[in-house]
Amino acid sequence: MSEISLQTVITCPECGHKTAETMPEDACQFFYDCKNCGAILKALPGDCCVYCSYGTVKCPPIQAGEACCG
Repeated sequence: MSEISLQTVITCPECGHKTAETMPEDACQFFYDCKNCGAILKALPGDCCVYCSYGTVKCPPIQAGEACCG
């Protein structure tokens, strides 16, 4: 089994701003406020959280092959 990464880079679909974030291991994040333009990002249909929708790395539960809480 590969190592779980907690680091991701979220890219805002509105302005293209990229922000490095540390993902929690035990919680889903359904909303994210862009630090540049203030857009509120929501998980896309079929994704469990904003990390899976806009991050460079999927959330820890998905990486581990488990169901996410979304």
